[in-house]
Amino acid sequence: MPERKATALWDRNIVNGALRDSIRKFDPRIQARNPVMFVVEVTAAAVTVILLRDVIAGSKLIGFELQIAIWLWFTVGFANFAEAMAEGRGKAQADNLRRTRTETQARQIKEGREIMVPATSLRRGDVVLVKAGEVIPGDGEVIEGVAAVNEAAITGESAPVIRESGGDRSAVTGGTTVISDWIKVRITANPGETFLDRMISLVEGAKRQKTPNEIALSILLAGLTIIFMLVCVSLYPFALYGGTPLSLPVLVALLVCLIPTTIGGLLSAIGIAGMDRLVQHNVLAMSGRAVEAAGDVDTLLLDKTGTITLGNRMASEFIATLEVSLEELADAAQLASLADETPEGRSIVVLAKRNYNLRGRELAEKDAQFIPFSAQTRMSGVDVGGRRIRKGAADQVVKFARDNGGAIPAELAPIVERISRSGGTPLVVADGPRILGVIHLKDVIKEGIRERFARLRAMGLRTVMITGDNPLTAAAIANEAGVDDFRAEATPETKLQLIRDEQAQGKLVAMIGDGTNDAPALAQADVGIAMNAGTQAAREAGNMVDLDSNPTKIMEVVEIGKQLLITRGALTTFSIANDVAKYFAIIPALFVIGYPELQSLNIMHLATPQSAILSAVIFNALIIVALIPLALRGVKYRPLGAASILSRNLLIYGLGGVIIPFIGIKAIDLIISALQLA
Repeated sequence: MPERKATALWDRNIVNGALRDSIRKFDPRIQARNPVMFVVEVTAAAVTVILLRDVIAGSKLIGFELQIAIWLWFTVGFANFAEAMAEGRGKAQADNLRRTRTETQARQIKEGREIMVPATSLRRGDVVLVKAGEVIPGDGEVIEGVAAVNEAAITGESAPVIRESGGDRSAVTGGTTVISDWIKVRITANPGETFLDRMISLVEGAKRQKTPNEIALSILLAGLTIIFMLVCVSLYPFALYGGTPLSLPVLVALLVCLIPTTIGGLLSAIGIAGMDRLVQHNVLAMSGRAVEAAGDVDTLLLDKTGTITLGNRMASEFIATLEVSLEELADAAQLASLADETPEGRSIVVLAKRNYNLRGRELAEKDAQFIPFSAQTRMSGVDVGGRRIRKGAADQVVKFARDNGGAIPAELAPIVERISRSGGTPLVVADGPRILGVIHLKDVIKEGIRERFARLRAMGLRTVMITGDNPLTAAAIANEAGVDDFRAEATPETKLQLIRDEQAQGKLVAMIGDGTNDAPALAQADVGIAMNAGTQAAREAGNMVDLDSNPTKIMEVVEIGKQLLITRGALTTFSIANDVAKYFAIIPALFVIGYPELQSLNIMHLATPQSAILSAVIFNALIIVALIPLALRGVKYRPLGAASILSRNLLIYGLGGVIIPFIGIKAIDLIISALQLA
């Protein structure tokens, strides 16, 4: 499945839209959600009022105050722009999804008659008939029929999928297209409540809620803001005592430079960008909380059928008895399966065709009579040309051979037992009285999943397979898939209790599933990833939906979650180090006139106190713009331990946050002095 193409970082349409949204976000009601930037906006408004007063009074400080006011407003605007850019990338994805909608007519079944109605008029519970070439008018469950469905509008994948009534492949999504046969669908969502509507809302970020860590960080930033407000207020009497001209605009500018405006301005953009990166991998997160939790997951639970395995047992091997050739066994097995439309039956035909070049069977001319499988006989087969070929459960086929006067080969029982012990299903094949051999049916592990589990293990995640199979079969599949542990004969209650037990130990649990029986566990898990190909109940219970229905996608989900946390941590480290550096860069230059002893700390030798504060304000605004690309792309994730990540953050972002302000402020000070702006 191809990933959705990432929108260019500085796409012109997104930038233009972000500029418009930045203006809207100056609304104090919007800014109030971000305490740090709200303080900056209030101080910018205060300086503007003072500027207007001084303009009327004819003050000599108008030029300086005007520059301070402009750069304070720019600081708020740049923070708004960062958030709007992150939202704009989501809106671009939403526009792509909206283009998949189409005004279509639906064949509603009402009182036994077909009535053509607009798709927008359908309501939950209505039944519609969808034929080949028609668009499915709304989300629903297949209640009759089987059809191939093109879900490219949702997943981007052109290969069709099979949707049929019953089981875990009955859910269909509005906007997808039936390309063969027909299905009857019971609508499960009203207009505005469909899966596509939810996708659009989610990728636009309209319902994004702050995560617990994000709330905690906001409280920390608010606390630091209050502390620096007290610091700045306490500096005022010292300035008066030392004879330093510390006007209210200067005091306000100092406050803005010292509070954590960098991370405060980028915090929202980081969270929105994390959800956007998931969309690019065709995974929809219902909240930022789910993305964040994915980064801290300790245990991953996976349903076996349809998640680790393809969902149907497939023929993998023909094992002939001693006096029978493999070609003869394959020929008989294929003949017995030609009319078998089950996945198992088709896989037998394909295996015989691939390994023994058996094809082109014209049985219609031979008056072949096919024997369908039944729960009573537990066999199926064909009567053709005087032959009676059967395949099925070992005990039933053995009885069939004996009833026809045959003898049972001694080697049959060990073959059947070996296949059963390996977790497979043995199908015995007989031609009248002769036992020809055994077909080995086995669960087919999805390609690449063992390697993915190995990488998850390296990242510190424990993988547990959950299945309703017997312990013998479960052990074989678990060993082949490479999971760390498994639970056999699991019921929905077992899955739910296992998640609760893990959570009781303080662990964060992710669950991947696709069936209705997985819904309780998906709802309980900290990260519930539902396969889009699964049931409606599973998709509604999870807090993430994998549009590709690929369980190996958990790797990208976890990495993006960790990337979000690492990015937030890195930029927080940079921001706090940045503020500390600005404090030691500005204070000596600002107070050196009143307190000459501070000259030894004025290592940057900034030109004047006014130049020092203006340089810091300008740097404070520009650094937000410089970090927008990093906030949107995220810090590159590497599978390192917590101690290593902390050391790396301190070395790169902590040390960088200390050094860069000294360089940046000094460079701006030189420009201001050269242009005589202060």
